[in-house]
Amino acid sequence: MKNYADKQEFILSQITNKYFQRRDFSGCDLSEVDLKGIDLSGVNFIGADLRGANLCGCVLTRANLSGANLMQASLREANLYEASLCEANLINADLTQANLCGTFLWRVKFISSNLLGASLCDVDLREADLSEAKLIEASLIEANLSFANLAGAKLCGAKLLEANLTQANLTGADLTWANLTKANLSKANLWEAKLIYAKFRDTIMPNGTIEQPQIVIY
Repeated sequence: MKNYADKQEFILSQITNKYFQRRDFSGCDLSEVDLKGIDLSGVNFIGADLRGANLCGCVLTRANLSGANLMQASLREANLYEASLCEANLINADLTQANLCGTFLWRVKFISSNLLGASLCDVDLREADLSEAKLIEASLIEANLSFANLAGAKLCGAKLLEANLTQANLTGADLTWANLTKANLSKANLWEAKLIYAKFRDTIMPNGTIEQPQIVIY
């Protein structure tokens, strides 16, 4: 492409042309492209370069973004229901109020990403790196966070009901007002985690004991 404008026009024409619509962008350079609000459901973005891309409000249901580079991309209010982002790079990405329910996020990198108010119910976040991520008031009900790195993550007011946090690293995480009812924290690392007003009810604690009443730790 000669310049950014040409690149933008070419990519948009391939996505929106109803007669010659392209659905496979695996490995393509889509860095900084503006696709705001476009329906990209089921599109193949495996290994694509989407650094700095504007995907705000996009419909990405069942899209395949495995191994894609989405560093500093904007996905505010995007719908990623049942999409695959396994091993994708979302460092410093903005996913404020995005819908990621049922999404496959195994080994994804959410380092310092903004997931404020995001819906992550029943997601697969095994071995994911969410260190320093902002998950304030995010919904992680029944999420699988086993072996995930949540060191320094901001989880204030997060809903972690029945979440699997087995052997998760929560060192220095802020869980103020978080709801951990029936969550599994077996062998999790809570060193220096902030647990003020956190709700532990029927929660499996790191030592294997089950908390029955709600407790408040100051």
